[in-house]
Amino acid sequence: MTHAQVLAWRLRQQSLAPRTSASAERLVGQLAGVQAQIASAAELAVGTRRKSPSADAVRRALDARSVVKTWAMRGTLHVLPADEVAAYLALLGAARTWEKASWQKAFGVSPRTMEALGEAVDDILDGRVLTRQELTDAVAARRGLEELGEQLTSGWSAVLKPLAWTGRLCQGPPQGQKVTFTSPSSWVPGWRGVPDVEEAAAAVISSYLGAHGPADPLTFDAWLLRGATRKAALRGWFASLGDRLTQVEVDGVGGAFVRSEDAAALARAKPSREVRLLAGFDQYVLGPGTADTRLIAAGRRTAVSRTAGWISPVVVHEGRVAGVWEFTEESVAVTLFAEHGEVPRAGLETEAAHLARCTGRERSLAVRTE
Repeated sequence: MTHAQVLAWRLRQQSLAPRTSASAERLVGQLAGVQAQIASAAELAVGTRRKSPSADAVRRALDARSVVKTWAMRGTLHVLPADEVAAYLALLGAARTWEKASWQKAFGVSPRTMEALGEAVDDILDGRVLTRQELTDAVAARRGLEELGEQLTSGWSAVLKPLAWTGRLCQGPPQGQKVTFTSPSSWVPGWRGVPDVEEAAAAVISSYLGAHGPADPLTFDAWLLRGATRKAALRGWFASLGDRLTQVEVDGVGGAFVRSEDAAALARAKPSREVRLLAGFDQYVLGPGTADTRLIAAGRRTAVSRTAGWISPVVVHEGRVAGVWEFTEESVAVTLFAEHGEVPRAGLETEAAHLARCTGRERSLAVRTE
C-alpha cells in the first residue's frame, strides 16, 4: 500500500473525514487520548471531528467522569476514557523513569522518598479533592517529606507524574482557576487499580494502531514515553499480540504493524483530497510524531513543533500538513506552505465555518503562502 492510503485511512479512523456524531468520550477513546494541557485545544480537537460540535463537550465529559484528566503520554496532560485510563498508566509506570539516575539528578528525589510520597498521597487524597497548595501543605506536614514543597509546586510537576502513573493521583474538578487533585480509587467509576502490564500493553497498542497505524514499536514508544521503554519489553508487548497484528509494507518499506482487523480496509483506502483545519496539539500530528517527514516536510517541522513544546494548529490537505493557522481577533489566519501546492480555497472556507460552529464565534478567513 502507499502512504497516501495510510493517511486517508487515518483520517477516517480519527473521524476527520467523514466527521461523526459520536460523543466526546467515544472520540477520546478512538484517538487513544486527547492532549489537554490547553483546555481549549482539547475541546477543539473533539469539536473538529463532530458534525454538530459544541464548545464544552470535553468539560461536560469530565464533569460526568466518563473521561479523566491526568498526566499520561510523554508526561503531558491528557483526557482518557475512565474505563481505559488504568491501562495507559500501567505502561507509563512500567518504565520506572523516576528510578533512573538521570531523573534523580534532575529533580533531587530518591526512589525511597518517592515511595514514601506515594504512600502519603494515598492517605491524604483518599475520598478528598485538594488544590495543589492544599496537597503540598498536607505532604509537607508529614515527617521526612518536609522538603518536597518546591518540587510539588513546580510548574513542571515532575514529582507528581509518577504518582499519576502508579494510579495514586489524577485531576479533580477545578476550583475556579485552581487545579485540584484526587485519588482515582475514589474518583474514577469502577476503578480496579492499575492492571498487569502485559494485559495493558495489548489494549493500548491496539488502541494506538487503530488510530495511528501502521506503526513500528519504536514509533509507538516515541508517542508513549519518548523512547523510555526498555526495548526488550517493547518487542515483547508487540509479539504478545500474535496474529491480532499484521505486518505491512508502505511504499515498499516493511516493519510496520496494523491491527489485523484493519488490514483489508487499509488496503482498499483511496487517497484523500480533504482539507481540514486541526487544533494545536492534535492527535493526528502527535500520533506519528512531528519527525515523520511523510506527514510534515522536514523543513517545516519547526513551524509545527515550536519552542517550549508548543504544537501549532495545522492545515491538512490530502492527509499531509500543508500549512499552519491561528485565531486572531478578527480572522482565521492561514499560512500555507508553498512547496505543498495548491490547497482549495473552498475547503478552507468550509473549515473556517466549522471552526465557527466549534467556538461559537465567526471569523473571516485570511490566507497567505510562504
